[in-house]
Amino acid sequence: MGNEASDGTADGGNPRAEHARRGPGRRSAWSIFRHSPYYPATVVVLIISAGAGLFAGSYTYAFANPTPHRIPTAVVVRDHGTPKQQAFVAGMEKALGASLRLHDYPTYPRALRAVDEQSVFAILRPRGRGVELDVSGASGASVAQLLSEAGPKVGRAIGVPVLVRDVNPLQRGDPRGLAIFYISLAAVIIGFIGAIQLSVNARALVPAERIAFTIAYALLGGFAIAAIVDWGLGALDLPFAESWAILALTMFTSGMVFSMFNVFFGRWALIPTWGLMVLLGNPSSGGAVSWPLLPSLLGLIGRWLPPGASVNAQHTAVYFSEYQHAFPFLVLAGWALLGCAVFWTWRHRHPGGRETSVRLPER
Repeated sequence: MGNEASDGTADGGNPRAEHARRGPGRRSAWSIFRHSPYYPATVVVLIISAGAGLFAGSYTYAFANPTPHRIPTAVVVRDHGTPKQQAFVAGMEKALGASLRLHDYPTYPRALRAVDEQSVFAILRPRGRGVELDVSGASGASVAQLLSEAGPKVGRAIGVPVLVRDVNPLQRGDPRGLAIFYISLAAVIIGFIGAIQLSVNARALVPAERIAFTIAYALLGGFAIAAIVDWGLGALDLPFAESWAILALTMFTSGMVFSMFNVFFGRWALIPTWGLMVLLGNPSSGGAVSWPLLPSLLGLIGRWLPPGASVNAQHTAVYFSEYQHAFPFLVLAGWALLGCAVFWTWRHRHPGGRETSVRLPER
């Protein structure tokens, strides 16, 4: 009896001993799962599944059924147009399911300059009893195709002769106008993949060294993309130095965006990077579908994100070099500086680096 009482008292008076006696079999199923290797694997499965759906959804939403939203169009002496010519404009708006944003220009050369400045996508002007519709494939292949198909149909329906011309055709090696989108996409994705590889395979780099190596692979990677597309494949006749600089800046910006998220989210930094640059940035860039055909919100925010800025800068460099704008470069530089500033300010959270020890002199 004494021994039994002693045992009961010992167990009852020591909760830790009681917990140890029960063993791991009495722990909750959630606690066991939470500390098992299956928990992070399950999280990855759920994230990848959600990411696959979002990836397909974002691109389908942007590209599957492009719809016109107020296409900027130059009109030469619109006020003196005949009733049939005015009816043509109304018929185009009805056929496109959207309004043409009409801008008056006193002369045709002024309207052509507006096209080169990428202020408008087409020109309407009187031509005898009919109209002439000048489109610009280089300004946006999808918009030019849409207008070229709709114009003659509307003209036949209302009895107005319509002449369609492409005043800025695409280069022969890029008949669909997608090459610029592809090279910008490559720069964006390889840019942050490079940063991921540095964080995984070169963890000993200190923050300043990591920024330096990001610059190095951006310069070499941008050169490789431009050289293969231009010299190797002949798909685009690039203004090589400017295109190289745009691609390198894009890669560096993309890498620093990942590095910025890396100091906050550690190994999960790919998720916000992928969301910003791929799920949101690439569909809204205007590279695959011109911005007047994108959903209004995407068309608005796309220009403020690195992929859209890269496409805009590259597109102007290739087709409208005399009218290059500072805005896309400022957007890329702004994101790059933001990434560097955040990464450097919170560099103590950088998941890497190396210990430095001071060797004491021997006595």
